[in-house]
Amino acid sequence: MCGALRAALLAALAVTGTASVPARAADPLPPYAKAYEPQTKDERGLWMEADEGERVLRDSALLVRDDALAKYVKGVLCRQVGEDRCNSARIYIVEVPQFNASMAPNGTMRVWTGLLLRARNEAELASILGHEFAHFELRHGVMGIKKARDAAGLAAWIGVIGAAGAYYGGGTSMSDAASSLQIAVIGTYFKFSRDQEAAADMLSFKYMANSPYDPHAASQVWQYIMAEADARSVARGLKPGREYKADFFGTHPATPERAAYLKAEADKLGKQGELRAKEYREALRPFMPRLLAAQVKSNDFGGSEHLLQTLSQVEGWTGDLLFARGELFRQRANPRDLATAADLFREAIAKGYTAPEVHRELGLSLLRNGQEAEGKASLKQYLALKPDASDINVIKMLAGN
Repeated sequence: MCGALRAALLAALAVTGTASVPARAADPLPPYAKAYEPQTKDERGLWMEADEGERVLRDSALLVRDDALAKYVKGVLCRQVGEDRCNSARIYIVEVPQFNASMAPNGTMRVWTGLLLRARNEAELASILGHEFAHFELRHGVMGIKKARDAAGLAAWIGVIGAAGAYYGGGTSMSDAASSLQIAVIGTYFKFSRDQEAAADMLSFKYMANSPYDPHAASQVWQYIMAEADARSVARGLKPGREYKADFFGTHPATPERAAYLKAEADKLGKQGELRAKEYREALRPFMPRLLAAQVKSNDFGGSEHLLQTLSQVEGWTGDLLFARGELFRQRANPRDLATAADLFREAIAKGYTAPEVHRELGLSLLRNGQEAEGKASLKQYLALKPDASDINVIKMLAGN
């Protein structure tokens, strides 16, 4: 068979999902050692700090207190890493609009709402949760104790080397050698963290290969993060790629590098697993207004606009998305943006968006753009729908009541 025909057949098989080449068997997961108990004084101190952090988290106003959501997210983790492993984790959903999750050595996993908003299906969420659990299983937090203990010695060496360079003066060969040694010492120190990140990626990928999820999701979530970062950079007048290219002190692999090696691993595995996008959307639907409100307040117009555009590609411009986008434009507050915001609020109302706040935001946008009569009418509609509003006195004054 000629190369061109073979390539065409493979492309067709990829589109239809009926590839004739069997998937490679996933490497089995290593035996799981149950929850690690602290052994040394330093480790016991770390556990005490983690336990105290968990106590503070339970009382935090940022904690999303919904057992059903926490149970759902833990279910995604269990499907990713297996029941025996996920029993070690306690899930907390925290209202922070950035893309992140973390896991402490005592088994506390914090999942930020910004991650929930950006993951487009269960498989993408599972890849990030699995990465954080891999840090936990590999005991990277425990290893961090030694790293922190060595930090003082490292700082002292950096100071000594820097002082040597200063003593010999700029431009001398000794000064250049001192600077090179200083860079090498610091680079080796931070390289260790990048190696940990790569190790967590690989163990997380092994979880995914043994789970029902599609391994390609591990790469796809990072492709999205790069696209959002580019949109943010462009909105701020910066060059695309600047935000996610690793600098010297980066503690994670560069995002393009991470996306590339995770895709390569998924391609080698050849497995087509589940995404569970519909189930994910349904689970998050009750929380979307809260997640979107936190994102809009993050002072990131470019990134937020890209995120909203991406979300709209799934089910179209829903009332929730239109209201959030209207708020995004209203916050910039120049006349053109206020006009756009008013149009978006009107469209949200037309789509059946019922939260009284849409009338308030419409009224405020219209007032600031000089459309006094229509603006006051919208504010009065807000007061009629929410007579016990906490801002009733201010809105009454603006509405002319």
